[in-house]
This record gives sequence, structure tokens and C-alpha cells, in this order.
Amino acid sequence: MKVLIIEDTITSATVVCSWLTNMRVLALHAKTGEEGLEIFKQERPDLILLDIIMPGIDGFEVARCIRRFEKYHGWWTPIIFLTARADENDLQCAIEAGGDDYLIKPVSEVVLKAKINAMCRMAQMRDSLRRTQEKLRRANDQLQRLSAIDSLTGIANRRRFDATLLREWRRCSRSALPLSLLVVDVDLFKLFNDHYGHQMGDECLKVVAHTLQERSRRQDDLVARYGGEEFAAILPETDHEGALAVAEEMRAGVAALGVDHAFSTVASVVTVSIGVASVIPPKDSEAGIPALIKAADDALYYAKRSGRNQVKQVTGVIRVVGSGAGVGGRIPSQE
Repeated sequence: MKVLIIEDTITSATVVCSWLTNMRVLALHAKTGEEGLEIFKQERPDLILLDIIMPGIDGFEVARCIRRFEKYHGWWTPIIFLTARADENDLQCAIEAGGDDYLIKPVSEVVLKAKINAMCRMAQMRDSLRRTQEKLRRANDQLQRLSAIDSLTGIANRRRFDATLLREWRRCSRSALPLSLLVVDVDLFKLFNDHYGHQMGDECLKVVAHTLQERSRRQDDLVARYGGEEFAAILPETDHEGALAVAEEMRAGVAALGVDHAFSTVASVVTVSIGVASVIPPKDSEAGIPALIKAADDALYYAKRSGRNQVKQVTGVIRVVGSGAGVGGRIPSQE
């Protein structure tokens, strides 16, 4: 344990240092407020004994400086004013400046020892509380992360998808940047599950999710499990052509996995169909979000209706009509 004594009277400081040594406490002595502040920053003592009247800055200002410094760094050190001034106004000023206790000289060794022990207990309790709060904060952060992750595939879940789509819509709206959405469906997944079993089905979804995430190009892109065998990808600042390129990489990547699907009418391996929609979100309106999702869903439906294992997109402009959302695009007859 370290105690910093900020006291300009050598006799008084020597006596207190002797008492602290008897308590097996390391005593650090500063003769001025300025010197005391420097030692405090370098040594981080466990407790401070502080006189009021000193050359240079007085004890009140020293206490204020310490508290300002500690507030910035998240510290707290007990301060006991040890002074010959017995005026009640001085006591009030000392407490308001950041002091925790006030002892009037001369003080006995027994009283000083009791006060130091009490302040140390307070410091220990505060440290214990701070450690507990930090553990709770870390646990809460972990829970927040887990609440945004799909437990099966390990990628983002629907909750995180919804929050991210809203956030990126607003951001792209403010900057008049394009926003693209991909909706991905594992082709004929029910047949896969029925014939290979649910455990193999789960493994299939995991590798598909990992492959889709690998093919997302930017740090801000988000691939999420949308529900069942369906996934979605949010591509901020990505225009129509860029979204199509990402979608095709994802489709080809899943096919290249070579996961056997002997009961598929599309291919001998697991494949995906992908619907693509892009928009420049209008300013000050979030009503177009359902229209963007519907456009991507419509494109996915067309990809499945056209034979699966392919990418389809909405052309034209997705727009907000009045107070509701409308789609001003069309499904093309060719990819």
C-alpha cells in the first residue's frame, strides 16, 4: 500500500511518515502541491493525506486537480485533509473540492490509522464494484452479440438483418447512395432434408451460409439467415451491376461446394436461387423498405419459376408512392 503525504511542514510530515512505516505502509512525501500532483500521476497512491496551506497552489486546488484528472482516467483515490485549520468553512471547502475526510492537527496515531483503514476499505469496495460492473458490461456485450447471431449458422440473424437494413437505408438516403438487397433460397431444400435427414440439412445450411458470407465483398455488407433455408444479403453503396456480380459469385460458390443432392431436379449438387433488387433510398422516408424487400422476393420467385440455380433481378426504379411503397420496376424475361 502507498500513501502520498502532501505537506510542507517537515516536522509534521516526518511524524506521519514514521506512523505509516509502523503500519507497513510505503510513505511518499511531497512538499508542495505541484510536486504532489506529479507524484500522484506517476505513483498512483492508494490514499492521499493533504494539507491546506502550502506554498504555490493550496490543498483545495490540489484536490480539485486530482479529481479532474481521475474523472478523465476513471480513477478514484481517497483524500483525507490533514490540517491545523478548524474552521467549518474550511471543512466545507475541503469536501466540495473532492476530499473524503477532514482531520484537524494534532491528530493521534490511533485516529489516523483508523481513518486510513476506513478509507482503504472504501477504496477496496469501490474497486470491487468497478470490477463487477466491468464483468457485467462484458457479459451484456456478449449477450448483445449473441442476440444478433443465428445459433445454427453463426451468421447474422433476422433481428440484426432488420436493424442493419433500416440503418443502411437511412445512411444511403442521406448520401443519395445505392442500396442493394439479395434474397437467397436453397433450391429444393425440403427434398434434401427429407432424404438426407435434418442433421445433414443443418450442415448444409452452415456451409451455404459460410460460402455466402465469404462472397460478400465489403466490410459493411451483411449476410443474414432470413428464415428456414432462406438467406439475405444487404449491400450498401452497391449499384445494380455490382449486386448482380456479387449474387452470381454467391450462386457459383454454392454450386462449387459440390454438396450432393441426388433428389434435386435442378442439379446433382446443392444450388441456390437469388433475387436481386437495388434502389437509391429517397430522403426522409423509410416507407420504401418493404418495397425493396418485395422486389427482391419477386425476383427470387421468378428465378425459382424459371428453373432455379440462377440470379434474377428487378429492373427500373423502386420508388415510394404517396404514403405507401410501390415498385416501379419489372422482372425481365432474360437474366
